[in-house]
Amino acid sequence: MDITSEISALWAIGVMAAVFIGFAILEAVVPHRRLRHPRGQRWFTNLSLFVLDTVLVRAAIPLLMIGAAGFAQMRGWGLLNLVELPVWAEFIIAFLLLDLIIYAQHRITHRIPFLWRMHKVHHADPDFDITTAARFHPFEIMLSMLYKMSCVVLIGPAVLAVFLFEVIFNAATIFTHANVGLPPKLDRLVRLIFVTPDMHRIHHSVHRTESDSNYGTLFSVWDRAFGSYSARSRGGRHDLTIGMPDYQDSRPNGLGFSLTLPFKSETPLKEDT
Repeated sequence: MDITSEISALWAIGVMAAVFIGFAILEAVVPHRRLRHPRGQRWFTNLSLFVLDTVLVRAAIPLLMIGAAGFAQMRGWGLLNLVELPVWAEFIIAFLLLDLIIYAQHRITHRIPFLWRMHKVHHADPDFDITTAARFHPFEIMLSMLYKMSCVVLIGPAVLAVFLFEVIFNAATIFTHANVGLPPKLDRLVRLIFVTPDMHRIHHSVHRTESDSNYGTLFSVWDRAFGSYSARSRGGRHDLTIGMPDYQDSRPNGLGFSLTLPFKSETPLKEDT
């Protein structure tokens, strides 16, 4: 990895840490809903998964998204490297396309059984807060990074556009998983364009019709455009049940259980009755 990628990664981690701490304080002062489980073991597991994901991905995949953008730029690969556009237009197109391909990826992980086995580690969290944003199985993270790098090469965005997108996208991931809530009128206004915590919280509902909706992370327009938008949960803003039907106990709070969950032969996500 070159020095530019290293510096970019440090900046991204610094911004993520600041956003994480900020929302951690908000969750402690004005929590949106009461958590069902103590933070201790749950936070240890979720943050341990994040550390493990980061170490494995950095060790196994040397370029990552920023490196892939630089690689494509040097060789003139990708859609945006084949056309001359104003910088502002290129950045807007890059942001929209990158967010769209991640929306598509998220939706596919709910449809393909092999991918769902890994992604359900994220959904098995029986509570919903900023650490849920960090709760992904290492195998999913590695496959996700390879997918995103491939898409970056096909799109050919500027390195700076990818860096800014990653920083904003990661901050949005923390925001949308935060145990906070915007005032209802403001929430309805913001989610016309961007995903809000109340909108994404529905995606973590125990009911499949709800968890199979609201796949977006940054822009809400994709869910509206592709028919996967859900405006409200049957449990309301405060009382919806989080997690998966088979894991409504404390087992997902354990690191060992979470790492081995994709390999357990248990029942799939159930249809609503």
